[in-house]
Amino acid sequence: MAGREVTDARLRCVFPFEAEPAEVRLLRKATVAQLGQWGICKAAEEAELLVTELASNVFKHVGAGASATLILEAQDQRLRVEVHDRSRAVPSLRAAHCDEECGRGLHLLTALAVDWGTVLTAAGKAVWCEIALPPRRGCRRVERAVEVLERYQNLDGGVSLPGGRRVIGLEESAVKLIADLLHWTAARGLDPDDILDRAQMQHEADAQAA
Repeated sequence: MAGREVTDARLRCVFPFEAEPAEVRLLRKATVAQLGQWGICKAAEEAELLVTELASNVFKHVGAGASATLILEAQDQRLRVEVHDRSRAVPSLRAAHCDEECGRGLHLLTALAVDWGTVLTAAGKAVWCEIALPPRRGCRRVERAVEVLERYQNLDGGVSLPGGRRVIGLEESAVKLIADLLHWTAARGLDPDDILDRAQMQHEADAQAA
């Protein structure tokens, strides 16, 4: 798996990969980790199954080592999973009694997904599916954090960057902001380690309640 690109606006993440069993395992782990970062852990199990099936189909039907791309996109209470490859052969839903090699996996898509389909692209095709997301109780916390980090970035003399570079810039601002907050707690006579422990406990409690 070559890497990833993340953009904030639509909670969209791109993972280029090669169709190999080891890469499929990495995609599963990356999917679970990414959904955890987005605060939608409850969708991770279904998403992991769908990612496994779509990526495995590239290996089985396009060929080992084929270049492909996984896209995760969360918006409007749905998670969209897309896998793009360079083949224009469109998969079809066949009889439910067929064996593993003739498309049985697509029945998994119909069972788990709210909707799914195939789109021909300039480079090949994309197979996509969508699953419903539970209400995200913690989303306002994420939005508030972005607002604070953007203001802090401006105060620090930083420049807003587009796309994935913007996310990296916000991550750097987050590190600086946390360091400044620890300096503030120490100046107030508080224990920075205690503050960090309390913040971690609050984060874990919020994640479990989400």
